[in-house]
Amino acid sequence: MTALLSVQGLRKAYPGVVANDDVSFTVGKGEVHALLGENGAGKSTLVKMVYGLVKPDEGQMVFKGDPYTPGSPHEARSTGIAMVFQHFSLFEALDVAENVALGMENPPPMRELAASIREVSETYGLPLDPSRLVGDLSAGERQRVEIIRCLLQDPKLLIMDEPTSVLTPQEVDILFETLRKLQAEGTSILYISHKLEEIRALCDGATILRLGKVVGSCDPRERSARELAEMMVGTELKSPAATRHELGDVSLTLKNLSVKSANPFGTSLKNVSFDVREGEVLGIGGVAGNGQDELLGALSGELRTAPDAVQLKGQPIGHLGPNQRRSLGVLAAPEERLGHAAAPDMSLVENAALSGWVRMDMVRNGFIDWTMARNFAEKVIADYDVRTPGSANAARALSGGNLQKFVIGREILQKPDILVVNQPTWGVDASAAAFIRQAILDLAAGGAAVVCISQDLDELMEISNRFAALNEGRLSEPRPARGLTIDEIGLMMGGAHGMEVAHIHEEEGAL
Repeated sequence: MTALLSVQGLRKAYPGVVANDDVSFTVGKGEVHALLGENGAGKSTLVKMVYGLVKPDEGQMVFKGDPYTPGSPHEARSTGIAMVFQHFSLFEALDVAENVALGMENPPPMRELAASIREVSETYGLPLDPSRLVGDLSAGERQRVEIIRCLLQDPKLLIMDEPTSVLTPQEVDILFETLRKLQAEGTSILYISHKLEEIRALCDGATILRLGKVVGSCDPRERSARELAEMMVGTELKSPAATRHELGDVSLTLKNLSVKSANPFGTSLKNVSFDVREGEVLGIGGVAGNGQDELLGALSGELRTAPDAVQLKGQPIGHLGPNQRRSLGVLAAPEERLGHAAAPDMSLVENAALSGWVRMDMVRNGFIDWTMARNFAEKVIADYDVRTPGSANAARALSGGNLQKFVIGREILQKPDILVVNQPTWGVDASAAAFIRQAILDLAAGGAAVVCISQDLDELMEISNRFAALNEGRLSEPRPARGLTIDEIGLMMGGAHGMEVAHIHEEEGAL
């Protein structure tokens, strides 16, 4: 396979950490090539150097046979390299065409651009209406906007960072059809994902990074997902296992909860009801943007409700704020780790204190005991294997996966009676995901009630006792997770309830 991109000896160091050290790999023309590695292995820094966001300290790159030294993303795009980031860079108050225009070097007149968007989106099986507001789009449709914006620039190399983290299984299938069509037309794809079965299904080759260095390469189609994970971590991978235990009394109750979203583009909750018992994990699935953030806010106290709508062991708490609920043992970890779960420019010690001062008794005469806060932060770092030079580092200096481990560990180590968590393993590697899931299972085994909101269906099926799905702010009736099929889950996520799902189950049993 003829090389399109050749990377030789790239190195990038920051104070206290070497992100990439003598990294070399090649992407062939028309190849889908995976970059695999644990959180903090250096994948994001590496693709940022390829895309011109970061300048390497050492090494060289060759693109289409010529030396390649991009000084900016503009130079990368003009050379033929485009990138779809893990976090969408879209303006919700603008329409699709306006967002696409903002990402182009020389956008055509809006009427011509709208026609191009329709043509290209339909050609690649990603239909988009150029006039729709981005704020009204689902997560999968927003992903389409990012991809179409790249495709309109006719890239030779498309970099994709965790592109399926917010997509349903059906949307993943559509995306893969698009990527295979691009590959057939000669476009190369550099693909980052922690979903190893996706890597096996899509990619022709893989480069494995560990602690900033290349430790191997392989054809992922010839390896199992477990083998790939163990190549990444360098040790045997342990799968999470639930401890058999009896469930206790009802701990958390939601009763006809209706909440108006504080976000003009959010989804209000409509008559949501469920209960969670001591020792139980209730898994809540759904496509992004169907009320997940609002549900976490209503449970954490960030969104106030009617007092009786949220009950802790029969006592109304809907009117209480976050700190009052934390003192009662109701803790939460939101999806947006940088900005919501953690203050970006504050140190890990300060971020530990922000959440932990209530339950960890860190206040002395009205002042934070910073020695206690530091000890707590360092325990989280040690127990959850957070890769950082030290607790004094700012939250924004951590990789996304390592910050996620810190946020989840910070909440679990406070020994909550109720934990509400949204996307607990979003963007973390297989080893860290297994560790976090095991920690959630252990917390439940100790008697805590857990509400796990996630778009990762495999995760929910692995750790949940019961499963429900959010759709347009409404929650399906929780059902035992064991025995649920993908078709049943898909129906629940699409808004089908009760008898419709049961009918599908009966039909499958008859086949």
